[in-house]
Amino acid sequence: MLIGFAGLGRMGRPMASHLAWSGHTVLAYDPMTTQAPERVAVAASMTELAQAQLTISMLPDGATTRAFVMNGLAAASPGHLHIVMGTVGPELVRELATGAPAEVIDAPVSGSVSMAEAGTITTMVGASPEQFETARPVLDAMTAAQFHCGPVGSGSTAKLAVNAVLAALSQGVAEGLLIAEAGGLDLATFYAVLRNSAAGAPYVGYKERAFLTPDTAEVAAPISLIRKDVGLALDLARARHLSLPASEAVLDVLDEATANGLGQQDMAQVLTALRMRNGLLPSA
Repeated sequence: MLIGFAGLGRMGRPMASHLAWSGHTVLAYDPMTTQAPERVAVAASMTELAQAQLTISMLPDGATTRAFVMNGLAAASPGHLHIVMGTVGPELVRELATGAPAEVIDAPVSGSVSMAEAGTITTMVGASPEQFETARPVLDAMTAAQFHCGPVGSGSTAKLAVNAVLAALSQGVAEGLLIAEAGGLDLATFYAVLRNSAAGAPYVGYKERAFLTPDTAEVAAPISLIRKDVGLALDLARARHLSLPASEAVLDVLDEATANGLGQQDMAQVLTALRMRNGLLPSA
């Protein structure tokens, strides 16, 4: 199948590569780069992607995604299916599904860059049953698990809920490390305890380097993107008159982290932000 892929960032690049290696013909576009993975062709403009039977966007925000879907797919053939895989929130996805020049479903992913490279990320899909069955073989080439969460927008809702948990978990780990540090514990020893305790979720295990030796760890998910996702989750909650005190507290710390120049650092660097808040490190 000819697949158009918009967005060759840190997550999109390995995802497009998996599609190509699985046998699909991939035509990609990213305004920030002309370098594509092996077997992936580069389009001269985003409108060229509309010639494909199916397109995917893995773009950083809602405005960029809206522009691609509404403008880049203006010449798409009837029945063209577009999969929004970036995290943009359910309201925008539903808006696009009703007004775009193509069928639109959402399938945001959960996992790190290294998991995208390994093809072990998970996707949460909002689509009709028929659309899900059409998209599933394509999604299977990039992801280890595909969950049909409900109609369009449901995948984005699931992604925001997952990232609200991850953001709170990151802050919880950071606060635990500060307590251990304040009590004079060796942090590597404490982290081993944490990893093997009742709180030792898989996330705690694979984020050890990011928390303890951030200078040698890859940036799996930057604070700026997690701050965006938590903000979208709170927008959804407020629209439904829900109070989420943990997410609100997390957002305050993420805002501080961003203001202190940590926006492009891994989300584990909420630990640095909390050290700054407590006067253990100078603020920017």
